[in-house]
Amino acid sequence: MSTQNKSNIKTINPTTGKEEKVFDVMSATEIDQILTKADAAFDGWKRTSISERAKIIHKVAETFRARKEELGALITREMGKLLKEGIGEVLLCADIFDFYATNAASLLADEKIETPFGEAFISKEPIGVILSVQPWNFPFYQITRSAGPNLMAGNTMVLKHASNIPQCAQIMEDIFIECGLPVNVYTNLFVPGSQIEKIIADPRVKGVAFTGSEFAGASVAEAAGRHIKKTTLELGGSDAFIVLEDADVKKAIRGAVEGRLWNAGQVCVSPKRLIVNKNVADEFIAGVVEAVKAAKIGDPLEADTQVAPLSSERAREDVLGQVQKAVEQGVTLVHGGKKLDRDGWFMEPAILTGITKEMDIYSQEVFGPVFMIYVVENDAEAIALANDTPYGLGGSVFTENKEHGIAVAREIVTGMVYINHVTGIAPELPFGGTKLSGYGREQAKYGIHEFVNEKLIRVTDIDNAY
Repeated sequence: MSTQNKSNIKTINPTTGKEEKVFDVMSATEIDQILTKADAAFDGWKRTSISERAKIIHKVAETFRARKEELGALITREMGKLLKEGIGEVLLCADIFDFYATNAASLLADEKIETPFGEAFISKEPIGVILSVQPWNFPFYQITRSAGPNLMAGNTMVLKHASNIPQCAQIMEDIFIECGLPVNVYTNLFVPGSQIEKIIADPRVKGVAFTGSEFAGASVAEAAGRHIKKTTLELGGSDAFIVLEDADVKKAIRGAVEGRLWNAGQVCVSPKRLIVNKNVADEFIAGVVEAVKAAKIGDPLEADTQVAPLSSERAREDVLGQVQKAVEQGVTLVHGGKKLDRDGWFMEPAILTGITKEMDIYSQEVFGPVFMIYVVENDAEAIALANDTPYGLGGSVFTENKEHGIAVAREIVTGMVYINHVTGIAPELPFGGTKLSGYGREQAKYGIHEFVNEKLIRVTDIDNAY
């Protein structure tokens, strides 16, 4: 896990490159006090009724909708997302909060088990303080995915958010408290990543929900494993976007361009590898090139901007470095891939073809606006290429034949596959992956069951016991 100093908990506006606000790193004493209070608050919070929790969480959802422009603009200032995308993220969070507030009672209800003797059921009970460690690319949504279900389940939470979005972290805690959540049920930790292992080891922490890099996720899992604690890990992906021979190519072009430019390509489920049948490849590539060249790069607060800056100077340099290395290794740079001469962390979206397995970029996740296009002979080759990655988060299949699409989707080793759509997000749909993309699920009914004790309660007579 990376180390950082006090000055690293700060907002640097990606559009201007200027520092806006700095937060102090918490001391060991402050961290200890927060964990003590969160642990003590658990005893009271777990005893509240689900209906009491739901009133608070519904109010959080209402607040998000009422303040969508303010919260969306804060996202833009801190990590550079298009304002319209930030507002969309805020509204998605409201929907997720409402989903769990509305459905928690049924999702957490006792589950009867049929047994020949007596009665038996599963009681779903909260387990305590959950540490949520989240990245910067969806400042409110990443929190909501773990906070919504866990707070409704009766757990308390401490959040270590990414260090470049401290204002989003702080306002989330403020909104919870304003909406009636008891103090210490949800608390921010302004700490460097180097402190996370110690926090995981603390006996007051009962589970860890982590989203981030493969390397950091491995460290989290290792630390949690040593202390026998449950984790969920979402570690990114290199999603395949398969365009079959019978696809509507215009729809596929639109899906690819909108999906890859979404959040400047800084999305775990962005369509990073575009795998296209040879019979439609020329039309598809030409359409993607035309659309990308026409996409407006600019101020993310302006309504007609389509390409936002990357989240940080380092993020941009990492992506540019991957593109440059690919070019050195023989890839064809069809378009873009250059730093723009202006304030902020802008780059031209890049379109690459001719990628081979020997190139570094073949097996890397590229977290930026880079289109990697592969041309294949048939479905079998498309499926093999889609699966030839250490990751397995999402994926897409474009086809005009639903059964054809489902058949291909079943062959892709990944956590999610969308047909005729980029991998998306909805409260009722589970989110998570397999292979090096991690394990566990968030959202839907699965998300609220990750950090509960599914306790068997059996009622029978000793004369009839097994």
